[in-house]
Amino acid sequence: MRELILTRQNHLVDPTLHVWAWQIPIYLFLGGLVAGMMVLSGLFLWQGRHQERPFTSSVAPLIGLVFLSLGMFALFLDLEHKRYTWRLYTTFQPTSPMSWGAWILLVVYPALVAAAFVHPPKLLRDLVPGVMQYTRAIEARTGARRMIGALNIGLGAALGIYTGILLSALGARPLWNSAILGPLFLLSGLSSAAAFIHLVARHVDEREGLARADNLFLVLELAAIVMFVIGLANATEAHRQAAALLLGGSYTALFWVGVVGLGVVIPLVIQLLAVNHRVQHSPVAPLMVLGGGLVLRFVIVSAGQESRWAALLADLVNALA
Repeated sequence: MRELILTRQNHLVDPTLHVWAWQIPIYLFLGGLVAGMMVLSGLFLWQGRHQERPFTSSVAPLIGLVFLSLGMFALFLDLEHKRYTWRLYTTFQPTSPMSWGAWILLVVYPALVAAAFVHPPKLLRDLVPGVMQYTRAIEARTGARRMIGALNIGLGAALGIYTGILLSALGARPLWNSAILGPLFLLSGLSSAAAFIHLVARHVDEREGLARADNLFLVLELAAIVMFVIGLANATEAHRQAAALLLGGSYTALFWVGVVGLGVVIPLVIQLLAVNHRVQHSPVAPLMVLGGGLVLRFVIVSAGQESRWAALLADLVNALA
């Protein structure tokens, strides 16, 4: 009866607790990946090193447009009232993470296009006549190039953090109710972006540079994961029960083996050996990083929907009775 009255988490009231399916983790992963590519390409533009990193600075923004569109399509599939999506853009609610996210996603598109035009790849030069005039105008103005770089860094960071805040703002799920979730998703996005570029870029120097950057991102991501779990385990009883899903519960193996082991620790070891020329660079480590980033979103979204405040509310009722 307490479950029915206090929390609505009863099969007679709410048939299922899993409202979000595969679309949301896919959207969060692709959004984080694009965010990471924006930060990296923006950094090289701001530093004036975009010609040293041709894939990151010219091709990655174009791929980002494709990935972001796929992610938004996955999000659109999850919407219950698809015909009214446009209403998100008729207002702006400063206290709503979803309102912030909707507008961030909108302004990311022109920022990606502007970054691609600074150092356009051959495909873009062939498709858009006159693009080199824009490029020469930007190159002649260092301030304009740096502004585009800073815009991509800022919007990329906002997009990456937003993918975590979208969940952490939903306080009804204790597993998501953590301030670490935004930085964790941003670091995971940066790591996934560096791994993706390491996987597909042609220039050896660029691939090795991104592998070195990815090692730093993986170390920081591992630290964020540890802080996330420790924070949950040392909070309220509801948060401790949420942490138990990852510490002996149904998501333990997938989280610690699939995310931490195969997605962070093992590729970090492989890439440390590779950048120190102990082993050859291979697709194995970046593919593991990308897989780990995807599994992280699935675990957090699924486990979060299983976490709840029911036990804490029941204890409160007992105390008041």
